[in-house]
Amino acid sequence: MTPSAHDIETELASIANPAVDGDIVDTGLVVDVERDDDEAVVTLAMNAPYAPLELELGDEIRETIADLGLKPKLRASVGAEQGFDEEVLPGVRNVIAVASGKGGVGKTTVAGNLAAGLHEKGARVGLLDADIHGPNAPRVLPVEGEPGVTPNDDIVPPRSDGVMVMSMGFLTRGSDDPAIMRGPMVNNVMRKFVDDVEWGRLDYLVVDLPPGTGDASLNLLQTLPVAGVVTVTTPQEMAVDDTRKGIRMFERHDTPLLGVVENMSGFTCPSCEEVHHPFGEQRAEELKADYGVDLLGRLPVHPDFDTGANEHPVIRDEDSELRPVVADVVDGVTDAVSEANLRTVAANADAEGYDRVPSAEGTVHTTDGSGETSGHEENPGDHGGSGNGGHGCTCGGSH
Repeated sequence: MTPSAHDIETELASIANPAVDGDIVDTGLVVDVERDDDEAVVTLAMNAPYAPLELELGDEIRETIADLGLKPKLRASVGAEQGFDEEVLPGVRNVIAVASGKGGVGKTTVAGNLAAGLHEKGARVGLLDADIHGPNAPRVLPVEGEPGVTPNDDIVPPRSDGVMVMSMGFLTRGSDDPAIMRGPMVNNVMRKFVDDVEWGRLDYLVVDLPPGTGDASLNLLQTLPVAGVVTVTTPQEMAVDDTRKGIRMFERHDTPLLGVVENMSGFTCPSCEEVHHPFGEQRAEELKADYGVDLLGRLPVHPDFDTGANEHPVIRDEDSELRPVVADVVDGVTDAVSEANLRTVAANADAEGYDRVPSAEGTVHTTDGSGETSGHEENPGDHGGSGNGGHGCTCGGSH
């Protein structure tokens, strides 16, 4: 006897949610189950394309369905019904802010390599250089051409090997000209970068925040639907102390903290090949112990990070010995975004009191307890999606 949609869902309930306690059905990750002849179509509230965590979970779901003798077909769909903002930047699925407690710790290096690394995976990516007074993102990601303008006077960001890049550096006269602006002017520029830039459809928008805990960062965090923040530090005691201040700011404003990247973490001597730690070591572990913040990775002091000597970020340099190290950081960030999103879905499902009920033979939907079925896109597009709406699922299998 061919398994029904209810049978399929019962088997899926044996799979644990990797981000929260509970299975993927009870925690709202399974949005919809349909059986179409010998095919099982499962819609999932996944929203972090190319995250290793979601790829592995997708493979587990496929194997579970295949064990029932059915062909698995996975879709992804999230929206307001799962707790995601669809009003601000509706074409952008995930906003990742990159912050630092102080300047000079390599925040832009991390942001640029993160954006390029996500694009290398196959994602649609943009980089917003929100560091008005030190707009250095184009140094890490050199762009092709100048910003364009649409008929509606929206700005079209130039690209750096496929990554859309928008920076205050494009609007100043020369690379040495300072951006002299007071608070309200900075906020106006940031508002324009959010409202009047044609980002199109993006899987990830990486935002390089200004250093510190000033108004510019606060306003952006309160304006944008941020999936989470990556904070960058170095091992120096002063940098770590300033990072603590940033972490407390994010906590007070209920902004998910994805984790910490420790830059300038050790130096390998080319003569003796020993690793030295001129700035100290093990201080990032203090942040994990005190605040429960995950360490997403360590980047060493290395000439490959010198933008003056290299035309591309490390993640694009196949000959760099550091490329796998940076790639691990990118994987760590995407997994952290996925976990944050899954927690949002689970919290929303718990708050709404969703129940799983079979509405007809071959179909099971999620309801909010009022009898109304939560909607989703029946025919989602490719992995670029349509904002926080439906999109083709990249969670396991071929893309």
